[in-house]
Amino acid sequence: MPLGSVSPFRPTGTVSVSAGNVSANVPLSGGGDSLVVTNTSNALAYIKFGSDPTVTASSADMPILASSRLILSVNSLITYAAAITPSGSGTVLFSRGDGSIV
Repeated sequence: MPLGSVSPFRPTGTVSVSAGNVSANVPLSGGGDSLVVTNTSNALAYIKFGSDPTVTASSADMPILASSRLILSVNSLITYAAAITPSGSGTVLFSRGDGSIV
């Protein structure tokens, strides 16, 4: 994709993780260079990515506001995602695919 171009997100796979006050992780599905993270809970979530099932999230990692989503660029080495919601619980969705806007 040329620099500065915009294309709609096209998902290839979605997984969910039940987040609470202890970090939980999940293997990502699908392929592509983009990842949409959706925090469906009413609590602030923190996320972290890694290449193996030992990845854990903490309150020092990337925050995702309650009831919101964002799109990130990832590479093929990212195969796991972790999430934690220290002050509540809920579901965080990770949708892999291609595109630059949601």
